[in-house]
Amino acid sequence: MSAKHPIVAITGSSGAGTTTVMWTFQQIFRREGVKAAVIEGDAYHKYDRTEMRKKMREEYEAGNQHFSHFGPESNLFEELEQTFKSYSATGTGTTRKYLHDEEEAAPYKQPPGTFTPWEEIPPGTDLLFYEGLHGGVQTDRVNVARHVDLLVGVAPIVNLEWIQKLSRDKKSRGHTHEAVVDTILRRMPDYVNYICPQFSHSHVNFQRVPTVDTSNPFIARDIPSADESMLIIRFRDPKGIDFPYLLSMLKDGFMSRANTIVCPGGKMALAMQLIFTPMIWQIMDRKKRAF
Repeated sequence: MSAKHPIVAITGSSGAGTTTVMWTFQQIFRREGVKAAVIEGDAYHKYDRTEMRKKMREEYEAGNQHFSHFGPESNLFEELEQTFKSYSATGTGTTRKYLHDEEEAAPYKQPPGTFTPWEEIPPGTDLLFYEGLHGGVQTDRVNVARHVDLLVGVAPIVNLEWIQKLSRDKKSRGHTHEAVVDTILRRMPDYVNYICPQFSHSHVNFQRVPTVDTSNPFIARDIPSADESMLIIRFRDPKGIDFPYLLSMLKDGFMSRANTIVCPGGKMALAMQLIFTPMIWQIMDRKKRAF
């Protein structure tokens, strides 16, 4: 953690909705005039798309049926921690981009599914913003979470997460239903060991809970809408949180525990604006006073 060079990280598994949270923070940064250096978790995968497919086949043939993007064997956890550590100390560090599709790859004249070369984060940014799978990961070798000033977890209940992943991967990526289910099963051990524990370290967790039947997510035709959901917002440390104000703004909300607000799912964007705007103010104020 660093007052001079703060880090904000959004962490959650594939299909959890971290991209939506990222858009909210981008709006806050733009409105408040915050210059953020943005890095993506996919940049710290160990293998590009072709290499990953080959590695997965090799692992499967060797008897490892749980090799996945979630675990340490396929990620550069040490390099991610080094980037966070370097930025906290100096305001810069080394990163790269993963080119997901033709549109992203075109400016670099590279095939999609590949990485750009490693390069320095430009100096002069106000904070580092990370969105991906491992913003708060801890293992026996690394502790990424200790460098993060604001860690936000996005963790819809697992049935909803699976429905979202099935819908996205089938519609946007052309995967078969069977292939997506196989991916969910293959990732489960790494999900339990490396994704879930991060939500114990996050400062704020957002969990969407459907109010419709999702008991069999593998036959769901539609993703439950925000209006068909409730939102659970948990603060690790409730000290300094103005709960009466938040409840007055989030109509029909209530507190289920001393550090937990429950509100309609359609209020998620508003809740994030109300909660994170003052937190960004505090981070930027500490930064100014540190220099």
